Amino acid sequence: MAGRLEGKVAIITGGTSGIGLGAVDLFLREGAEVVCGDLQDHKGEAMAKAYGAGFSYCRTDVSQEADVKALVDHAVGKFGKLDVMFNNAGLVGVTGDLDAIDMNGFDETVGVLLKGVFLGYKYATPQMKKQKSGSIISTASVAGLQAGMAPHVYSVCKAGVRHLARVASVELAPYNIRSNAICPGGISTSIFGGLAGMGTQVADQFAVFLKSRLAKIQPIARAGLPNDIAETALFLASDASTFITGQAITVDGGLTAGPPTNLMQLLDLENAIAEFQAQMPS
Repeated sequence: MAGRLEGKVAIITGGTSGIGLGAVDLFLREGAEVVCGDLQDHKGEAMAKAYGAGFSYCRTDVSQEADVKALVDHAVGKFGKLDVMFNNAGLVGVTGDLDAIDMNGFDETVGVLLKGVFLGYKYATPQMKKQKSGSIISTASVAGLQAGMAPHVYSVCKAGVRHLARVASVELAPYNIRSNAICPGGISTSIFGGLAGMGTQVADQFAVFLKSRLAKIQPIARAGLPNDIAETALFLASDASTFITGQAITVDGGLTAGPPTNLMQLLDLENAIAEFQAQMPS
């Protein structure tokens, strides 16, 4: 079914690669006019040539308030309104044990992953309040749901994004503005290459390389793909979800439901019993 976003205007941050690029492509195919906010100018300019009049690229550092304001102003100025704000820009950010984390890295990571999302809310909501409609979607993570999924600061920020979607929903509901988050699991994107300090092109290649490994970490035995998250964002952006707000939808192939094999198999319980009994005095 095509045309699920016909007549809608959407901003997608981090839209030149990974999940964002998947969402840009899908939203355009479904009839939306799309503004992409990102820092990869060469990719954004190439996308503008490829997609044509219904797409616009705006250089945006989401950690900078003036940039996010300019992004929203650009979208409204070019397309006349704003129906969807997809706060998707991200990075792995600072890593390390708690006592070794560099605080400049901490500030930079929080600036993109949490402050950047908050700024998306701050500048999208006035326009949406005027329209008395809108959908704000933010990319959180399974790392914001439980431990052991990602570095500390990344995980804490993603938990904050998830909760921001919930608390904002109460304030915005009277204006018919919906607020939701998506919690991806192991998605094959360049973010993993970024963690290793790879350049953008190499990181994109590394994302493809990782697919076979990502397929092993959850019950559904394939890597998550950008389109899996883009389809969820499409649902939340469309009129099919007008009674859904304040939610964090987990899209992880069952990763947070449990390991891809059952606990008894992991314990190898039969052999464990045999070994234990063999050690017992006769």
